Amino acid sequence: MAKVGDTVRFLNTTGGGRIVRIANGMAYVEDPDGFEIPALLRECVVVMEAAAATTAQPAITPTATTAPDSNVATSPKAKAAEPELPLIETPDGDKINLVMAFEATDLKSLSASDFDAVLVNDSNYYLSFSFATRSENDNGWTLRRAGIIEPNIVLTMCTLASTDLNAIDRILIQVIAYKDNKPYECKAPVSFETKIDNTKFFKLHCFKSNPYFDNPVIAFDIVTDDHSPRPITIDAKELQKAMREKNVVADTPRKVSKPSRPFKNDILEVDLHINELVDNTNGLSRADMLNRQIDEFRAVMDANLHNHGRKIVFIHGKGEGVLRNALLKELSHRYKGHDVSDASFREYGFGATQVIIH
Repeated sequence: MAKVGDTVRFLNTTGGGRIVRIANGMAYVEDPDGFEIPALLRECVVVMEAAAATTAQPAITPTATTAPDSNVATSPKAKAAEPELPLIETPDGDKINLVMAFEATDLKSLSASDFDAVLVNDSNYYLSFSFATRSENDNGWTLRRAGIIEPNIVLTMCTLASTDLNAIDRILIQVIAYKDNKPYECKAPVSFETKIDNTKFFKLHCFKSNPYFDNPVIAFDIVTDDHSPRPITIDAKELQKAMREKNVVADTPRKVSKPSRPFKNDILEVDLHINELVDNTNGLSRADMLNRQIDEFRAVMDANLHNHGRKIVFIHGKGEGVLRNALLKELSHRYKGHDVSDASFREYGFGATQVIIH
């Protein structure tokens, strides 16, 4: 097990350095530039132990051209630092497949288990990624891990205790793909956000088999053959607000927008049936509907008062005669002097009145 002072390299990603502190299963590694990089302690491979590094320190000189001293003993651990093997690309690896999963450390006791958040890079691309979480009550995200995952690698990003899951309602994975020192096809950046049901982590049947894992997991397909599915994320508060607004609009009568009224044999036809004037009659009394029909009648008459000789047929239906009588009253008082008669029985039956403008 690595300890403070050991020189290590990372198991599942590039980089390494000297461990400066260890806390909660995480090693904080100081890289050659002096930055601290957090990493899981079990993913740190010891290259040189702290004692061996101290012994070998006097033999290091600042002059790059100085030949190594053959009398200085080399630590056996130092021999383990071999050159990195060249990356081998797979035939189908130029299409990115990216999976994120939660893997229980103890499937037999989920209530006491920790859960590894694992990222699978099944592609020939390096992926610069970030993994963040938040609860519904949070205004922002909490970063859990950011870094680079090499091609065709499975990386454990972090380990979450069962108590941590109670504060996680959404996860966010963001990814940029590239290849190092060679031409590559540009891939679209990925931003994958989804809601999770944290109660599923304590139900064994919610863990499913997956080709990338030996044990059942709770998995999310981030990218499949270069295509990123868009999960449907529904905010309950926003949904409730939208439904209230829809009901208000549905209950508000409105005039149907028509570019022009139909003419038939030089006759302007105006259908005053209420369902032609409003989309929805919910909440309207009979008086409200009659007033809406009279308003439409007045609007048409006012628009045609100067069109002498214009024939207008108002289609009101037979019904109980309430609307017809209201129109005749308007024509007797407000719109005097025009020719008024029943419209053609053959064309309209008893349900229409014809007005000729004078």
